[in-house]
Amino acid sequence: MRTVLEAINTFLSGLPERWLFLFVFSFLLSFLLTPLVRYIAVRFKVLDVPNGRKIHKQPIPLLGGLAIYVSYIITLFLNFSFSRQLKGIVLGGTIIMIMGIVDDIKHVPASSKLIIQVLAALILIGYGVRLDFLPNSWWGRAGEIILTSVWLVGITNAVNFFDGMDGLAAGLAAICSLSFFVIAHLTGQAYLGFLTIALAGSSLGFIRYNFKPASVFLGDGGSTFLGFTLAGLAVMGEWAEHNPKVALTLPILILSVFVFDMVYITISRILTGTVRNFRDWIEYTGKDHLHHRLVSIGFNEIQSVVLIYLIAACLGIGGITLIASLELRTYFVLIQAILMLIIIVVLMLGSHALNGKK
Repeated sequence: MRTVLEAINTFLSGLPERWLFLFVFSFLLSFLLTPLVRYIAVRFKVLDVPNGRKIHKQPIPLLGGLAIYVSYIITLFLNFSFSRQLKGIVLGGTIIMIMGIVDDIKHVPASSKLIIQVLAALILIGYGVRLDFLPNSWWGRAGEIILTSVWLVGITNAVNFFDGMDGLAAGLAAICSLSFFVIAHLTGQAYLGFLTIALAGSSLGFIRYNFKPASVFLGDGGSTFLGFTLAGLAVMGEWAEHNPKVALTLPILILSVFVFDMVYITISRILTGTVRNFRDWIEYTGKDHLHHRLVSIGFNEIQSVVLIYLIAACLGIGGITLIASLELRTYFVLIQAILMLIIIVVLMLGSHALNGKK
């Protein structure tokens, strides 16, 4: 097996655009694996049954995230370059994936999931994936460990919370991954570029079956795996040399749709008295996320998803322009302006539909 992988790696090394091959490979593998995973979920009755909190009207197979996970891991093996940090991401992500699958099959208490997420975060930190901006002292290192854990667990759950509409979480993961890839490419981080483009390809291959009307869902395993991996890659990257402000701001900007939703619903639930303590916060589930609110004011599901896609893409381009050269910055700003105009069109269409209903 190792000999075969080495031969494939030698072949890939000779390609002028190796990243393109990895993208296409991960896309096709995820695309082909998803129907198989969907069949397994149906066969073993791992289904998302509708209830008052769900939007869909009939049972939908879960475990779709398993196709993304397998596609991503196999693509990483094709790259045949295993750093210590990558081992931490794979190990931590695998723990998160297994926990999510168990939760999809048999409900796991929120407190237990949180404990396992913190454990996975500490394992990742133990492999060297850690924020690095505080003074080199005991309290600085302790602070970095705490902040890294909060970031990893926070983004993991934020992506999971966003998996409430067909194609939304997987599509946003693809957009964020592509944004990280472009920045990695511009900053000469080829290794990080391979990791992010493989995640983008795996996510996009799955969307064919997950976009409305979805025939399979990510499940908690898929959404938490995507969140944990994105958060880990964000910490792993060296986003701006000798500029700590940009280095800290850039990943937050790219993932800010998730960050905003998490912060907003937390503040809203506290102010309205919906949650009164930490236990309430981790156990509460409601239809008050960004995508739910867009539907409640008149947008349909596809309009809501596309609108959030466009917002995430604009924010991703904003992150890219922080490090792009002046010449490239001009093109990215132009693309961003076009996306903003499309956002206006989507808003107008949603407003027109709402007025039509009146």
